[in-house]
Amino acid sequence: MRRSGGGTDDLGLDRGEAELTEDDSREAERHVFASLRLILLCTTAVVQPSISAGPFFAGVHDPSARIAFAVPALVTLLCAVWVVRRKPLPLPVAAGGAVAVLVASAVAAEALPSHEHFGPADWSYGLVGWHLLLLLLDRVPALLTAQAALLVLNVTHWLLDGTPDRAEVGNAGVVTFSVTSLQLGVVVMSRVLLRSARQAAGIAAERERAATRAALARQWEQDLRAGFAGQLGATLPLLAGLADGVLDPRADETRRRCALAATQLRRLFAENDDVPDPLVHEVAACVHVAERRGVSVSLAVSGAPVPVPTDVRRQLTAPLVEALSAARERARVSLLRTEGEVRVAVVADAGVEMGTATGPVEVESGTYGRHTRMEARWRTS
Repeated sequence: MRRSGGGTDDLGLDRGEAELTEDDSREAERHVFASLRLILLCTTAVVQPSISAGPFFAGVHDPSARIAFAVPALVTLLCAVWVVRRKPLPLPVAAGGAVAVLVASAVAAEALPSHEHFGPADWSYGLVGWHLLLLLLDRVPALLTAQAALLVLNVTHWLLDGTPDRAEVGNAGVVTFSVTSLQLGVVVMSRVLLRSARQAAGIAAERERAATRAALARQWEQDLRAGFAGQLGATLPLLAGLADGVLDPRADETRRRCALAATQLRRLFAENDDVPDPLVHEVAACVHVAERRGVSVSLAVSGAPVPVPTDVRRQLTAPLVEALSAARERARVSLLRTEGEVRVAVVADAGVEMGTATGPVEVESGTYGRHTRMEARWRTS
């Protein structure tokens, strides 16, 4: 067998499964943060009126403190527009809300009476921390920075009121530790839940991929059995006729039928091989069977490989199988691939003709003296 022409194919990495895993991870992340934000929204909506309102209304406040008390409530209402719909907060809302509650906390701390910082009247410190969690839960570096800024603002106002005594220092430490540890515990819990959700999503995606692969394997096995059954259905009568003596193995027609069955089976076996270029592999398998019968076959391949569905490859090689199984001494096979079409043509000293067929694969044939020409054409677009 002589081959000429050829082409190269750049094989790329299939990222389908990686993209699927990333999509599942992002979906799990959105679900975790949406659920936690909904809980934090309820927390801030309950903490402000039930815990902070008492100390606020019990003290004496100027108008700036009243505005500072209203700002976190307005931020909560604004966040609710996205949180109740389980949507992530836009960056301008998260950043603007964080700045607003920090400014409100600074104003409230400035309006506190002397030596009331970190005491019962200091309603803003713990409250604003919960608002920062609501706003920046999925942006941990920004959240930690905002929490640190909140602590620095309150400690600065506390120290500017005068030198605290030992009892005030101890009280401030207890309040800071209790509030900060609880809120940072929410951050840690969110990270743990996020990791668990990602692992669960990965396991579920892997199970789904395994189920898909199993289903595809079963379908492939069924198709393979159906293909073999179809080919054997045409071969068994031939074998039975030979075994019963009905067919004469020396007759030209019997020999042609045997060559046709052998070529069809060889092409079917080649169809299930895992090769980079299936069409060339199947064409070469048909040529190999003809060469084993003593037919001199030349094969020319041109053009780069293009993806061709299995059923289309069967239709493209059908005229080739017919012509090569009937060839007596010589045959010339050509495979041409372009961006727009794929052609398989054969010229052989054979006395068969398939006629003309139209459809996904167009087939043309004709007889010229002692030679028969067949061509199958498939348009890729």
